[in-house]
Amino acid sequence: MAKLDILEFPDPRLRTKAEPVTVFDGALRHLVADMLETMYAAPGVGLAATQVNVHRQVLVADMSDEHDQPLVLVNPCILESDGTQVFQEGCLSFPGLFADVERAMRVKVSAQDIDGKPFEVEAEGPLAVCMQHEMDHLIGKLFVDHLSTLKRTMLLKRMEKKRRQSA
Repeated sequence: MAKLDILEFPDPRLRTKAEPVTVFDGALRHLVADMLETMYAAPGVGLAATQVNVHRQVLVADMSDEHDQPLVLVNPCILESDGTQVFQEGCLSFPGLFADVERAMRVKVSAQDIDGKPFEVEAEGPLAVCMQHEMDHLIGKLFVDHLSTLKRTMLLKRMEKKRRQSA
């Protein structure tokens, strides 16, 4: 396993739309293992392959405190969603920045596991937010895209200021 580099905004590769996974092999298993190691080390609760410059429809998540409940979704698709919630989101591609984002309260997602076997998962609350956030990455959408123009501008200015201060 190896820790991967996480792309940071404004890297244009974060806007790349991921391609479906068609081959379920050792390379996919290796990618997933590396993504989990990277996510845990960051530390984060979710990571999309797009964020590590692999433009395939793969995401990993783990909301557990012990990092022992990894969820791997290959070729995920939201089948159903309902309700709304506002949750303060962060993103490993936007280090240190957080914003309130409105998303569905509950989602039902179809996906494949690392062997290609189809399954469905239902989630609500923070896990539902995480899944929606990471699935957005797979279509080149970022959490700041859910904000008003004013809030997005303020947040990005704050991020740029932090970068200048740390340089």
